[in-house]
Amino acid sequence: MTAIHHAAAQGFSAQADTYARGRPEYPAELSGWLRDTLGVAPGKSVVDLGAGTGKFTRLLAQTGATVIAVEPVDAMRAQLSSKLPDVQALAGSAESIPLPDGSVDAVVCAQAFHWFANTAAVQEIRRVLKPGGKLGLVWNVRDESVGWVARLTEIMTPFEGDAPRFYKGDWKKVFPADGMGPLGLTRFAYTHSGAPEQVIVDRVMSVSFIASLPQDQQDAVRARLREVIATDPALQGHDVVSFPYSTEAYCCERL
Repeated sequence: MTAIHHAAAQGFSAQADTYARGRPEYPAELSGWLRDTLGVAPGKSVVDLGAGTGKFTRLLAQTGATVIAVEPVDAMRAQLSSKLPDVQALAGSAESIPLPDGSVDAVVCAQAFHWFANTAAVQEIRRVLKPGGKLGLVWNVRDESVGWVARLTEIMTPFEGDAPRFYKGDWKKVFPADGMGPLGLTRFAYTHSGAPEQVIVDRVMSVSFIASLPQDQQDAVRARLREVIATDPALQGHDVVSFPYSTEAYCCERL
């Protein structure tokens, strides 16, 4: 299996529990997009590639399609299997998907494609897709037009190093890809509400390059996050806060 980036291997292994708690779910409208744009429905088969702890796998399972989760990090795959025991969960990577040629109707990557956006991965995805099958790429993108959300980004960015990031847009360089159609984009507004310790602190601490920091640096980041919660007028004193996102959903077809 192809080696994964050190930040993902270390951070996601160490903080699988935090990831499961802190990462947002997805907007309800995405169910319609899966059905109408990707064709994920009863009688169809779909791979959740880079499935992590199963946040998106759960949404796929609700479509009635046959879902196969592929995840290289053992700790995250264990979280997925404990919560979704009826979903087949396989060890594999984007460059080595343990499935036959032309065997699935759709492949979906949620919060993941930027980690493995390379020609080999796209061709492996194309290999397992049936002709006319769809590739879906989904990200929950923080709404940094909100002041306190921008402050969170300022806290995180100095630690990102060479970790692949969605916002940099490098993942788009593999498109247009041989044998794949053009990318189409649909956006949905989404808000993740809950206790600030969950939707802000756990959310940031689950970021791979934060989760892989030495403990003293993690503690310092956590303290700065709690300072934002305690001092920002939009957050202070609130037992429940709303974290705004824009969910970006991309689709392209295997030709």
